Amino acid sequence: MTTISKIRYSRRSMLKTGGAALAASALPAPMVWGQESKNIVLRQFGTGVSNLNEVATKVKEDLGITLEMTALDTDSVTQRAATQPNSFDIADIEYFVAKKVWPSGNLQAMDASKIDNYDKIVGTFRDGKLTPESTIAQGTAPHTVGFVDGPNGTEFADNESGWMTLIPTIYNADTLGIRPDLIGRPIESWTELLNPEFAGKASILDISSIGIMDMAMVCEAMGEIQYGDKGNMTREEIDKTIAIFIEAKKNGQFRAFWKTFDESVNLMASGEVVIQSMWSPAITAVRSRGIPCVYQPLKEGYRSWGGGIGMSAALSGMELDAAYEYINWYLSGWVGGFLMRQGYYSAVPETSKAFMSENEWGYWFEGKEATDVITSPFGDPLAQVGEVRDGGDFYSRMGAVACWNSVMDENQYMVRKWNEFVAA
Repeated sequence: MTTISKIRYSRRSMLKTGGAALAASALPAPMVWGQESKNIVLRQFGTGVSNLNEVATKVKEDLGITLEMTALDTDSVTQRAATQPNSFDIADIEYFVAKKVWPSGNLQAMDASKIDNYDKIVGTFRDGKLTPESTIAQGTAPHTVGFVDGPNGTEFADNESGWMTLIPTIYNADTLGIRPDLIGRPIESWTELLNPEFAGKASILDISSIGIMDMAMVCEAMGEIQYGDKGNMTREEIDKTIAIFIEAKKNGQFRAFWKTFDESVNLMASGEVVIQSMWSPAITAVRSRGIPCVYQPLKEGYRSWGGGIGMSAALSGMELDAAYEYINWYLSGWVGGFLMRQGYYSAVPETSKAFMSENEWGYWFEGKEATDVITSPFGDPLAQVGEVRDGGDFYSRMGAVACWNSVMDENQYMVRKWNEFVAA
């Protein structure tokens, strides 16, 4: 065995059999790994959604790996993954940007046979179907960019090839956030974002590739545009969509646009905005302040997204092995439980269940009434006894996805038109 082979073998032995086996071993190689593990650093970047200090602290505690995290906005994450291959080891990115990033050659295909819980990953990320009866939504469904045809594959595969572009970790069904106490009536449709009743009190996120999807949900709900594929619009469809929103903007519909999590929270918590594009943990953050805020299910369905972990093409040796260990640890349940308490879903819900109470699992995943106070991972109360999750159980929410976040063929044109909207 080479030194590296011994190190790899001994590290896996240590992690699977524990410290007692390590102490009993007469081989010198495990001690080499024991010393080296303290020096393994994995540089990870991604959005603030999942680049959490708590994850870095826990993986250090469990595996001895130091995770250096950098949180960026969505556009910056895409740019870094595509243009700065030597600046990271782990890219925590959304599936829809894979179309931009994979052709750069900056990520390496990952061997699915090394993923311990691969068979437990939800079907959404494998064949595109949450259940056998599911209809695959419009846009960049994760499974369409989740596989390549081999370790050096450059084209996306249309099947579970065994070589993955990203290992799925986190996803959700997004909708509009509302302040029910300030609106005072039911909200049932995406059309309400442009309802003149909320002039000066509405907001949309200023991230073009996501914002345009929210716009499309609104325009289609209004009956103004029937898209062939909301996630891959024609220039004519882009023009019509942007024109409708420019008119609304000029009529004073929007209080502000937001790019960051904190901005969306502050707009809603202050009451300056009563209806807006929003993310699940932002709803959580507003409610943790004791302010009513609902992630409103809408009759036209949800706009969804999914994220995963990719590996730098430059990653090799012990660091590569450590990255696989990190991914397997990530899917083993603790992180999933942590994320699900914020309203997200884990790619392997089954393992997360072991790290949640029966009350938490019932509320967040099964749509059951809370039997005790539901709190965030940080202990802030989010729901009281008898309350149910907005939108119900996992299958009701993820089964009502109308479109996935996407990168369009006309992406550059879309961004140019989006900038016209922002500047109007």
